[in-house]
Amino acid sequence: MTNPAAADDHDAVDILVADHREIEAVLVELATRRGTPEHRRHLVDVVIAELVRHTVAEEAYVYPIARKALPDGDEIADREIAEHADAERTMKELESTEPSDPRFDELLAQLTSTVRHHVADEEKELFPRLRAATAREELVEAAARVTAIKDIGPTRPHPGSPDNPPANRLLAPGIGLVDRLRDALSGRPTSMDELRDRQQR
Repeated sequence: MTNPAAADDHDAVDILVADHREIEAVLVELATRRGTPEHRRHLVDVVIAELVRHTVAEEAYVYPIARKALPDGDEIADREIAEHADAERTMKELESTEPSDPRFDELLAQLTSTVRHHVADEEKELFPRLRAATAREELVEAAARVTAIKDIGPTRPHPGSPDNPPANRLLAPGIGLVDRLRDALSGRPTSMDELRDRQQR
């Protein structure tokens, strides 16, 4: 995934919105049901990896800001984490389902619906309120943390993992290391750039 935080003026919300756009683009491609089963499997692997990285970053660094800055921040963060948990259970099932299985498209449709609802919630409600209630410097500082944890965190769903700090921040690098080793050994793509590189070889 491209990194809009490379410039200092980007904040955590910028990064997360860019994630949303890239994930949506892959979901749209998957919805066409075109391409070989192997290509569709790779696209789903990329979506799962991107969603897991995104989820870990939000839970570790963005929702704690919401809890502190917004009067109903606990309620909002808990709702968003519950939606993440639903998506993660679907991703776990999808991860082990082959494109030839009728369940593949059912699970993909379920995941797409959950993700789109979650994105709409965040972009219409949470993100604008977060920006209004939080010092820009804090969100810019959070951008660096979000980027860092996405680089070292998990790439596969782990529904039983902690979803609140400090446990999630402490465990993410170790889980991420194991995931990245598994990805490398299996040849599983975890980004669109990686998938494009593979297709050009």
